[in-house]
Amino acid sequence: MLKITLTGAGGKMGLRLTRNLMKSRYNISYLEVNSVGIHKLQEMGVTVCRQEECVPAADIVILAVPDTSLERLSEEIIPMMKAGSMIIMLDPAAALAGKLYPRDDISYFIAHPAHPSVFNWEPDREAMNDHFGGVAAKQSIVCTLIRGNEKDYKRGEELARVFYAPVERSHRLSLEQMGLLKPALVTTLASACMFIIRQGLDEVIDKGVPANAARDFLLGHLRMQMAVLFDELPGAVFSDATNKALRIGLDEIISEDWREIFDSESIREQIKIITSPAPIY
Repeated sequence: MLKITLTGAGGKMGLRLTRNLMKSRYNISYLEVNSVGIHKLQEMGVTVCRQEECVPAADIVILAVPDTSLERLSEEIIPMMKAGSMIIMLDPAAALAGKLYPRDDISYFIAHPAHPSVFNWEPDREAMNDHFGGVAAKQSIVCTLIRGNEKDYKRGEELARVFYAPVERSHRLSLEQMGLLKPALVTTLASACMFIIRQGLDEVIDKGVPANAARDFLLGHLRMQMAVLFDELPGAVFSDATNKALRIGLDEIISEDWREIFDSESIREQIKIITSPAPIY
């Protein structure tokens, strides 16, 4: 039975993993130093371990901590790990930024959730309300092996399927491909577009449209528009009027050089900002 140490077990992401790992066949040790996180774990019946005991004994160490803490924590945790063990990160940013403590005698693995698709069909209310994933709604995951062999990849993916369960599909990517997806595609581009749409909703409400009516109208149209654009309705296309309005929106709102966010130099800058401990504002 593999020994797993979950670092940051009482944090936002760590608690999600803890709930699934508690039900697994793995031998799990839970590491947390924040008093609030420790209290939350205690409420779940989880006892935290001592770092100097659980890290050197672990076959796999999972770093479920914020990107801004990964460099410092990897310098503290990775030198304590035994040869032949594996470190798992939940995000590619620190690895792409070169901020992970390097060792040649351990393997490095990343597994990130895709989260439940907007087109998921789920059989019950609990699953439908599991927007983040890892509780009841099925989701896909993306994995990459930075250092190691095929046996290491299989071992990392198998564990990722457990702590992100229920998993529908697992996709193997390179580290660079992960960076194109996150931060560039989903964090930088998609989050910005969704943020602007939400701001637009607030704007029309401020101009007098009843809030419930505006929300229902917007969210219903978003589902339909996404179904057309993402080929969920084969053969369906936008009307001529919609295409004309779309063209206005693109000209008025979207910069012509927006695709530059996928350039390697831009991705490096995005990651530099994401992994920096300095505040944004």
